[in-house]
Amino acid sequence: MNAPQRLPELDNGLLRFLTCGSVDDGKSTLIGRLLYDSKSILADTLHAIGRTSKQRGLDAPDLSLLTDGLQAEREQGITIDVAYRYFTTGTRKYIIADAPGHEQYTRNMVTAASTADLAIILVDARKGVLTQTRRHSTIAHLMGIPHLLVAVNKMDLVGYQQEVFQRIRADYRDFARKLGIAEVSFIPISALNGDMIVERGDRLGWYFGPTLLEILEEVSTDRTESATHEGRFRFPVQYVCRPQQAEDPALHDYRGFMGRIESGEIAVGDEVTHLPSNLKTRIKDIQIAGQSLSVAFAEQSITLLLADEIDISRGDMLFNSAAVPATRSSISAHLCWLSETPLDRQRTYLVRHTTRSVKAKLASIDSRLNIATLEHEDATGLVMNDIARVTLRLAQPLFADSYAENRVTGAFIVIDESSNNTVAAGMIL
Repeated sequence: MNAPQRLPELDNGLLRFLTCGSVDDGKSTLIGRLLYDSKSILADTLHAIGRTSKQRGLDAPDLSLLTDGLQAEREQGITIDVAYRYFTTGTRKYIIADAPGHEQYTRNMVTAASTADLAIILVDARKGVLTQTRRHSTIAHLMGIPHLLVAVNKMDLVGYQQEVFQRIRADYRDFARKLGIAEVSFIPISALNGDMIVERGDRLGWYFGPTLLEILEEVSTDRTESATHEGRFRFPVQYVCRPQQAEDPALHDYRGFMGRIESGEIAVGDEVTHLPSNLKTRIKDIQIAGQSLSVAFAEQSITLLLADEIDISRGDMLFNSAAVPATRSSISAHLCWLSETPLDRQRTYLVRHTTRSVKAKLASIDSRLNIATLEHEDATGLVMNDIARVTLRLAQPLFADSYAENRVTGAFIVIDESSNNTVAAGMIL
């Protein structure tokens, strides 16, 4: 008798998603509930959370403690830093980023948004759409997150009323239309009680859509993956490997260019162009840990050997010759100012783009976005959490795509040279 064939597991790939919204909207509790109900919490972790919850006088485990790991966060009951959690189901692997809701920590959300495939924007059913909700939604939109899901939380505190959900949905849709968000989904939930998180519960019978986990399991990441894996080849050089004391004589002339493929793919024999020299050559070999490959893809860290001798340094880039990006001596960009120190228009800052760093000065502030009205206003300066359209003048050129074309080669950060602090994040137009 033949053994039964084992069916392959369904694998919808990796999903990186972000939770954001105003403070106390329940982001950390939502993640805790999602992990708890999907059986993704280890027994010792759950025991520790139960013990801490009892010390606080709570009858049930406080699931927000799963993500609020810093002592200061636990004492204040807020999330300060971005907390990451990893879990898997039989269908998909997940990386969750819990962004801080308090306005003074908005800058931490930008990091998490830069790689997210989906953003869950929580709204407290009692409070509706707040300024911080709009700010986080605006950043998520500017950062190019493909899928936005508005989760109206704490439905238990408004008696699970359908009218409340419908009113918030209408308010958010009006805001999204003004901002230019084309597609957004909505779901009513209670993170505290677990309604519509993993299980449907029995108190939201008027909602016929999928649960939160069902949405996460089924959402497509094809748009993100096609931009990364099938896009134009982009290879910022991180390090030039030249063994100085190699015992093997064959390695005396070895020159490998190490880095991470940020988009596209490359194969042995392909023609590439080097910038800034604009010289062309072909790929002689592709190596990972000393092993040769015939082809490599986006997100792989590799070493490239070239057919010709070209002077290449850290910060240079290799591209497929048919799709070389623009060389920019100035850049127009959406800029999120992250620092508590306001922008100084007279200062020189450092712009870091992939592995290249160049000095830059502000040429102009074209407009600043008013989060409350969504109007673009004139501005003479920028302070923390401001979002503006600016033009920067560069001391040396950058080789960059627009952010809409490539989320890696279209992004940059601004650094204060005196403190080495990151003061802004930008998306090239």
